[in-house]
Amino acid sequence: MESTALLQKVTAGMAFRGTPASLLSSSSASSHVARIKLGSRSVIRVSRLSGLTVKATHLNAYGFGTMPHNSTALKTVNKAVAVKTETGSTATAQQGHELLLFEALREGLEEEMERDPTVCVIGEDVGHYGGSYKVTKGMAEKFGDLRLLDTPIAENSFTGMAIGAAMTGLRPIVEGMNMGFLLLAFNQIANNCGMLHYTSGGQFTIPIVIRGPGGVGKQLGAEHSQRLESYFQSVPGLQMVACSTPYNAKGLMKAAIRSENPVILFEHVLLYNLKERIPDEEYVLCLEEAELVRPGQDITILTYSRMRHHVLQAVKTLVSKGYDPEVIDIRSLKPFDLFAIGNSVKKTHKVLIVEECMRTGGIGASLRAAIMENFFDELDAPIGCLSSQDVPTPYAGPLEDLTVVQPPQIVFAVEQLCKH
Repeated sequence: MESTALLQKVTAGMAFRGTPASLLSSSSASSHVARIKLGSRSVIRVSRLSGLTVKATHLNAYGFGTMPHNSTALKTVNKAVAVKTETGSTATAQQGHELLLFEALREGLEEEMERDPTVCVIGEDVGHYGGSYKVTKGMAEKFGDLRLLDTPIAENSFTGMAIGAAMTGLRPIVEGMNMGFLLLAFNQIANNCGMLHYTSGGQFTIPIVIRGPGGVGKQLGAEHSQRLESYFQSVPGLQMVACSTPYNAKGLMKAAIRSENPVILFEHVLLYNLKERIPDEEYVLCLEEAELVRPGQDITILTYSRMRHHVLQAVKTLVSKGYDPEVIDIRSLKPFDLFAIGNSVKKTHKVLIVEECMRTGGIGASLRAAIMENFFDELDAPIGCLSSQDVPTPYAGPLEDLTVVQPPQIVFAVEQLCKH
């Protein structure tokens, strides 16, 4: 894709400065190309302008008002129609083949390993065991032990080794058995992976993919239920994407492997068994593009990962009540696809962000700040933001559910915002 190629030539995931909404609206509708100035450097053409990694304060618990105490009485409708017209991954034809999400990741990885002999996988139990969630099942027998390298339980060591391998010409994929374990390698990811392209004066590129399961599972406990998007979004030089369906899981996996930039691919532990029909022919998605899941007129709902499915469940109820929400899976957590987001805001003039990340300093805070800075004049209501509670995830199931955004809360939030 053009935007990926340009980003590779400019820098590895450079954090672009704020871009006025007027600049975005004047960009070409066909190529979505705009011009921005990076400090004192010359003007560079960049496709699909990246988002801003800045922080914003929250209005209150839900960003627009309080949830009523009898919120448990709110029910969602499961039989109403949620999707007005099929777009994105839901528009795949009946031809193709059905895969679970973890199988789609494996298919994308296997295709790239067949295509490029420099692609390899490094991590705990990724070899003959096939990975904790079987994303690499059967691949050690096909590609050998050196391309599916089992490592000791030492995340800082094997992540650093993978970064060194990327510097010397390989394209390693680091699998974190759980993304929380990669906090042990935060030094390598932040000080090496994100910075070496800059500190070497462009002599090194770091084409590495860091991927693995994360998010709030089902009673996995606090340490295994972390949402690390907010940890990594402030690291310069990294790109971040989050898959939510088998279709975009495969497409984003292939795009991340082919990128010259270090990419963190977030997978949700509760989505691995999600099934979908995907095309037989090869496809690669853009790492900087959001996906329009459902077009609408009344309000823009921005979401990603597991919350996409909570939103779609809530949309069934909203449609039955006469609302027409637009749903966008932002997919690219860094940079944001402000072109797609901006076009939606200009149409609906109301925004609700739904995320599983924490409220303080999360993806929603950065996204809200970016929208306020670029599209403030287009808003007819405060930006709503539904996030997980700022607490370690409880082990008890009912308490765990209370920390995560549920569909009834989304229904209530949309109803509140649409009153403006």
